[in-house]
Amino acid sequence: MVKSTQFVSPQASFQHPSPSQQRLFSVGALWNMSVGFLGIQFGWGLQMANGSAIFESLGATPHQLPLLWLAAPMSGLLIQPVVGYCSDRICTPWGRRRPFFLTGALFSSVALILLPNASSLWMAAGLLWLLDASANVSMTPFRSFVADLVPAQQQTKGFVVQSLLCGLGAVLASAMPWLMAHWTSLESNTAGIPMSIKLSFYLGAAMFLATVVWTVVTTPESQGLTSAIPAEDSMGQQIWMAIATMPPTMRQLAWVQCFSWLGIFCMFLYLPPAIAHHIFGALPGTPLYAKSIEWSGLCLAVDNLVCCVAALGIYGVVAKLGERHTHSLSLLCGAIGLISISWIHQPGLLLMPMVGVGIAIASMHSLPYAMLTKSIPTEQNCLYMGIFNCFIVLPEIFASLGLGWIMTCIGCDRISIVVLGGCSMAIAAILAQGIPEQRQEWIETRGSNANLSVNG
Repeated sequence: MVKSTQFVSPQASFQHPSPSQQRLFSVGALWNMSVGFLGIQFGWGLQMANGSAIFESLGATPHQLPLLWLAAPMSGLLIQPVVGYCSDRICTPWGRRRPFFLTGALFSSVALILLPNASSLWMAAGLLWLLDASANVSMTPFRSFVADLVPAQQQTKGFVVQSLLCGLGAVLASAMPWLMAHWTSLESNTAGIPMSIKLSFYLGAAMFLATVVWTVVTTPESQGLTSAIPAEDSMGQQIWMAIATMPPTMRQLAWVQCFSWLGIFCMFLYLPPAIAHHIFGALPGTPLYAKSIEWSGLCLAVDNLVCCVAALGIYGVVAKLGERHTHSLSLLCGAIGLISISWIHQPGLLLMPMVGVGIAIASMHSLPYAMLTKSIPTEQNCLYMGIFNCFIVLPEIFASLGLGWIMTCIGCDRISIVVLGGCSMAIAAILAQGIPEQRQEWIETRGSNANLSVNG
């Protein structure tokens, strides 16, 4: 047995789990608890799959695309720790988490309606910022919602259900423009943003709001889960102390998250225009370009469909290999998928690499959070989740600032950036092997400090 001590804020006072945390949840209850993630991912998937195409339709150059995406991650970097801090401390008739679900959903729905109708490049960038910021307000407390209510023995399953819903939402978002164009009488041979994409964004706004409302109505928060942390220090001091006292598991996971999500952002930023320019040979504003973007959405839909299927199987693989090895193997599948895209020249074959990427995304949406919840204090759960989500945002900022410069200085094309993303994911797979696979518990003490006992 190995024991070590980790100190957190001296103001922290941790409660024992409430009775509601001890009861097991049915699959239906876990579904209701996280179904809002279906809407969140539907909205997020629409912006990821079509954002670059919307920017190019408004006149953006390939080197401008990363900068146009910069405002969104910058807002996430600031918003997520603040939302986590506030959510841990408020007490309303609706609970600690659900007010943030609704607020984020309302603003996100407005942004989804307006974004495809933007009349200028910078208007589109501003609406993308609003959408990303509002989605972060909803998403950060959703992760903590599962950790708050679900007992420890079911938390991995709870996060796997979230991963399944994320994949399902992303499937619908990625495929919707293609379905709108091929199952209706909409025409894609018009200049500007295709009507199929506009209608998909309208549907996304409705789904975002409806699924979040469903979770709020069907899943009450435990009345026993109230803040036990007095605000003696300022918010900035509390956030900084939480960063300074991150447990070892969280620190290693942070590196894994950075390299994993850098790979995903390389794909999201450049895969749609890469398919359009390098496989279809299409130029923005042409009918062929519109069809190529619809096809790239279909590729991302296959990726996310695989994510759904893989999410169903991850729980069983974890039982045999453990969370660390399962996550590492999944990331390796994603790395192989992204790198192999450079060898493909036929549109139909693009669906094959998406299988590996889908497996990686299924793991990224669940296992890091399942491992994280074992190493963080219960009463600061949402604050630590907000900080942890910053390690998704940081690689997005790097991608926004650095990828355009890389393309200019090195002279690489869009496909090369996608391959770079695969290499980054391979590094994440190696780093995942360094995650401590140990049972970690925060133990309440009589004094003013909390000790972290690590049993290996």
